[in-house]
Amino acid sequence: MPAYKDEKQNTWYCQFYYEDWQGNKKKKKKRGFKTKKEAQEWENNYKLSANANMDMLLGTFVEIYFRDKSGELKERSVKNKRYMIDAHILPYFENKPMNAITPSDIIQWQNAIRERGYAPTYLRMVQNQLTALFTHASNIYNLANNPCKKVKKMGKSDADRLDFWTKEEYDKFISGIEKGSRYYVIFEILFWTGCREGEMLALTKSDIDFVNNKLSITKTYYRTDKRDIITTPKTEQSVRVIDIPEFLKQEIKEYVDRLYELPDDERIFPIVAEAVQHKLKREAEKAGVKKIRVHDIRHSHVAYLIHQGVQPLIIKERLGHRDIKITLNTYGHLYPSQQRQVAEMLNRQRQKESPNSGNC
Repeated sequence: MPAYKDEKQNTWYCQFYYEDWQGNKKKKKKRGFKTKKEAQEWENNYKLSANANMDMLLGTFVEIYFRDKSGELKERSVKNKRYMIDAHILPYFENKPMNAITPSDIIQWQNAIRERGYAPTYLRMVQNQLTALFTHASNIYNLANNPCKKVKKMGKSDADRLDFWTKEEYDKFISGIEKGSRYYVIFEILFWTGCREGEMLALTKSDIDFVNNKLSITKTYYRTDKRDIITTPKTEQSVRVIDIPEFLKQEIKEYVDRLYELPDDERIFPIVAEAVQHKLKREAEKAGVKKIRVHDIRHSHVAYLIHQGVQPLIIKERLGHRDIKITLNTYGHLYPSQQRQVAEMLNRQRQKESPNSGNC
């Protein structure tokens, strides 16, 4: 394929016609290459990308993947995915054609990533990024063989154990914070509702039903690139209404009533997540309770509900999980075994039906 010299700039450029993935003929021109070879390679990769030809390099396909997912993924998800792909996938596969990556290549990559000593849950997240690329290539662009399908995923989807506070630990922690203060109300909401940190930070007055003691979760907050972002929650199921106890409703109301002339659609807690994290760390150290993350307060809420005998389906609805499997996979081990109770129940039923069965 030809490349052309720009004598004025002493650089190279390429100019060519190509067909996009819908069969439309288009013209493309790109300037500023240092060498003729760079211009030719760029043209070749662009044509493969435009036709979604699986001879293209994985590094090129990554851009197609994010282009296709632009209407589906939230900004924060794109940022997180790109970070993991840039850090853990492109260094190994960027310059390898999609259809040339084999199951053996995937295994060697897994072994190299495991050697870095990451937690099993993080290994699974990294694995999921590579799997997503090949799944998209197979489903949308007819990649003949998906190498990820033939290899066991590395890591684990759930942690071996959860960090959380018992009710006694939480009481010790919260007793050190001024009652009624901003952070007191923040941690009370987190512990007694199990909502996510971003969901709590997005709350407005209009989200609180003070008559019926209900809290509506319809959005989430985060900050990125010095910008405050309010968006829809993590999943469709995350949009939910949480019934709150009378004492929590009263704590929220007393706090909100002190925010004079606060518009109904403005955030009750106009702070960033890092501020909550720093406050948690400082107060936990002062209280002498074990160190946990803000997200672990959500786990603490669930552990408390399980201890009180609340069933998984209710917890699923309260947390806004997409599927009951997520609830059970995450928290199932916290439920006490019911096997002995089942055996005793069966024995009682048998004795009721056959009073003399014990004399056989």
